[in-house]
Amino acid sequence: MTANPLLPGSAPGRGPLAGLLVADFSRVLAGPYATMLLADLGAEVVKVESPAGDDTRSWAPPVREGVATYYLGINRNKRSVALDLKDPDDAAAARELARRADVVVENFKPGGLARFGLDYDTVAAGNPGVVYASISGFGSGPEGARLPGYDLIVQAISGLMSLTGDPDGEPFRAGISVFDVMAGLHATIGVLSALNLRHETGAGQHVEVNLLSSALSGLVNHSSAYVAGGVVPFRMGNSHPSLFPYEPLPCADGDLIITAGNNGQFRKLVEVLGVPELADDPRFLRNEDRNANRDQLRPLLVERLRTRTKMEWFRDIIAAGVPCGPINTVDQGVAFAEEVGLDPVVTVGEGAAAVPSVRNPIRFSATPADYRLPPPGLDEHGAEIREWLGAPAARPTGSEEGAA
Repeated sequence: MTANPLLPGSAPGRGPLAGLLVADFSRVLAGPYATMLLADLGAEVVKVESPAGDDTRSWAPPVREGVATYYLGINRNKRSVALDLKDPDDAAAARELARRADVVVENFKPGGLARFGLDYDTVAAGNPGVVYASISGFGSGPEGARLPGYDLIVQAISGLMSLTGDPDGEPFRAGISVFDVMAGLHATIGVLSALNLRHETGAGQHVEVNLLSSALSGLVNHSSAYVAGGVVPFRMGNSHPSLFPYEPLPCADGDLIITAGNNGQFRKLVEVLGVPELADDPRFLRNEDRNANRDQLRPLLVERLRTRTKMEWFRDIIAAGVPCGPINTVDQGVAFAEEVGLDPVVTVGEGAAAVPSVRNPIRFSATPADYRLPPPGLDEHGAEIREWLGAPAARPTGSEEGAA
């Protein structure tokens, strides 16, 4: 792959995607999350924003130095240029950026970029090697394209909310925009797969991801229960439909998550709890038995767990080889990651512009993730990018490119 840094003298990424140029026409969460992952791995990402900026810049509180932490969490390692696509000159600059790009990512309403000459067919006509990723709520078909794609709506429509909450309570949304994140991950996988094929053929392609398909895939055992078994899952609170114990159980000072997912783990658990005879009780011998008789088993486990604190049990149960964990707040979760050596926080930028950020979760032995740039201010790099787009640039051929 021919390294082609965006600006003269700029430091290209050191990761496995170094040399790739990504034109990011996405906003809010799914697309920006995907492009940040690509940027962390070395790609040069140009974030194209409207003159009003990405919506998440104002999704506050909380804020850091007046900028919404929502925006800061998904936009590092990018350069920002504000372009009004209704303006002929700005639209021309956007088309030139897409012509030069290895990857284009967008999450406009399906078909929305066609009037600016930025749809896949038009871009690919002048840039046949482009990998063009579109993220939508419900696909590009005539029915799906007219529906607005918001994570909360997809949580409702997909069935996730019907699975979340107490059995006798109302449906709940997940605590995060889980399908936006999932669609961003699926888009990233699609882009990397298409880049790998481009390395072999020189040809790009259109990659399409939608939140509802990501949701149904992400429901895994629950969607499979219906499509393969004809069973419609239902809310069970924190309980698991197929495993027990696999939920919070009360100790002397609070709940502890305990997940004994097989017979061996269950035997170790009851030995630690001081009731080894339960492992040979016919009601609890196999997972199927424990699942069917959970109402009889639960009080026997709770009776023992209530004799000590959750952290006392946590240490002993983990030492015995049974998965378990306390229910933490987010700050405690970050602290726990630090305790186990994951170094979850990185500082991006220097001086007053430095921003603490959550580390990219992928570890590479030879080409680690790179944290070059803090999340950009609106149009922070606009002048340099417009100047650069005004100059001719040669496209690398397929034979010059390396594997993604």
